[in-house]
Amino acid sequence: MDSRVSELFGGCCRPAGGGAGAALRGRGGAAPGGGGGSKTKKKNGRSRGGKANNPPYLPPEVSSGGRRLKLVNPSQYRFEHLVTQMKWRLQEGRGEAVYQIGVEDNGLLVGLSEEEMRASLKTLRRMAEKVGADITVLREREVDYDSDVPRKITEVLVRKVPDNQQFLDLRVAVLGNVDSGKSTLLGVLTQGELDNGRGRARLNLFRHLHEIQSGRTSSISFEILGFNSKGEVVNYSDSRTAEEICESSSKMITFIDLAGHHKYLKTTIFGLTSYCPDFAMLVVSANTGIAGTTREHLGLAMALKVPFFIVISKVDLCSKATVERTVKQLERILKQPGCNKLPLLVNSDDDAVTAAQQFAQSPNITPIFTLSSVSGENLDLLKVFLNILPPLTNSKEQEELMQQLTEFQVDEIYTVPEVGTVVGGTLSSGICREGENLVVGPTDDGKFLRLKVCSIQRNRSACRVLRAGQAATLALGPFDRSLLRKGMVMVSPEMNPTICSVFEAEIVLLFHATTFRKGFQVTVHVGNVRQTAIVEKIHGKDKLRTGEKAVVCFRFIKHPEYLKIGAKLLFREGVTKGIGHVTDLQAITTKENGLEESLVPGQLSF
Repeated sequence: MDSRVSELFGGCCRPAGGGAGAALRGRGGAAPGGGGGSKTKKKNGRSRGGKANNPPYLPPEVSSGGRRLKLVNPSQYRFEHLVTQMKWRLQEGRGEAVYQIGVEDNGLLVGLSEEEMRASLKTLRRMAEKVGADITVLREREVDYDSDVPRKITEVLVRKVPDNQQFLDLRVAVLGNVDSGKSTLLGVLTQGELDNGRGRARLNLFRHLHEIQSGRTSSISFEILGFNSKGEVVNYSDSRTAEEICESSSKMITFIDLAGHHKYLKTTIFGLTSYCPDFAMLVVSANTGIAGTTREHLGLAMALKVPFFIVISKVDLCSKATVERTVKQLERILKQPGCNKLPLLVNSDDDAVTAAQQFAQSPNITPIFTLSSVSGENLDLLKVFLNILPPLTNSKEQEELMQQLTEFQVDEIYTVPEVGTVVGGTLSSGICREGENLVVGPTDDGKFLRLKVCSIQRNRSACRVLRAGQAATLALGPFDRSLLRKGMVMVSPEMNPTICSVFEAEIVLLFHATTFRKGFQVTVHVGNVRQTAIVEKIHGKDKLRTGEKAVVCFRFIKHPEYLKIGAKLLFREGVTKGIGHVTDLQAITTKENGLEESLVPGQLSF
């Protein structure tokens, strides 16, 4: 890619290890009715000095962004047309769109004079007001194009919370070795106060006394970081509650803080498979480098195809040479054939903007941040990145999920005084409403029991409607908690759930000390399902060794589970690890699993 584009946008943002930086891209492509703004006669491509040059181009647009050469005094008809395009782009970007002013439709960086830019931004603000959105200028740069007048291009973020949502929501899983500073970093990000160097910032994140005493996370906890429509963090004010943060935010980042110690690996895997994070943040300590479970967590993110970025923490404890050595160590691993990633070091606000846009568009880009939770160095760059980071799914995929029947994964179970039984988890598909009747299962004997959703909360705020992809807690009233367990699903009564005790999966054995044979027991993770299974049969082979592929038949040893064909599978036992996907189910029929029977006696009357 032309290095001049990198010089214009991205500043010092470069692929770690050298090479041209990533060019600025709009978040999206041409809207219906397509054309750009008012066109002017193109220049002849000569620089101010009279020498011929090749003006830099941006790559073609790809979905919910907009390129405009000018937006100066459009006619009423033209203005309405531009507003319609903005609505479409916001819908495609699920509430966010990036406009590039001073760029031709074909990507030519022409730029505008100061007066033209002011007029164009004024028109863009009018358009945003018309659709109920807010705009934020991300960055602007001068461009050397054949003109005696300085010309600029400007990049603007337009944000509007969709009408059917309270706020935009992204889930970020936090991975990394024990003592790498994961919980401390989250405490600093969400509370706005720097750490004292002894872990004070992390204390509010711990859920158990032994975590406070040891300083090590052993369970899954959640923290929220809210941004308003102008990109400002709304967490930072005296005694602000979660409800107030949700009300003030137009974009919410939910951090899933996972355990780093190896003995809590099953909890970390459960958090990655069941909570369906959009992204993962791998935290690496600058003074210890890649140690302990860092490689393992990196491998888990790649196996589950969760896009990840890297944060190198504790740079205040190290010399510059030590930090650079850790960066180079990460570069080598990311560039290996197994990873095939392009590391991108972030050193400025421009770098953070470019990294966020490139990261969402290309699965091979891996941004790297170097920061300190004690001195606060480069913390603002991470906030800029998180504010601009767009969702991975578009509006069409979201609509398709919402059209399906309701399916809610049960990940947590609580008993709350005066409320009753409460379950936490993620809505995989459909829409769940307050007062809706669902069935939950499978129980140990393969049955589904009916229940009623009494109330819903998201991020500790009341919510009447839950949509596909959103995480929430559902109050079930007097339903008997002893009948529930993690790994169950709550589905619509119209659905005929497929449950099984025996299933087949196409697997790759990542590591095994000897040979993998029939009769071997492993812990299988499929979504929110976690249970020990026995290898019943290896098709076409007697045994497997490290690196080999095969279709394997598994049997759950305790009770049947709800699985889907195509679901990602991860299994482990000690140092043995493998990944794959479900290819076939030996389903237990409705008559066998007692669905009809369970719907008659029930636990709650409809």
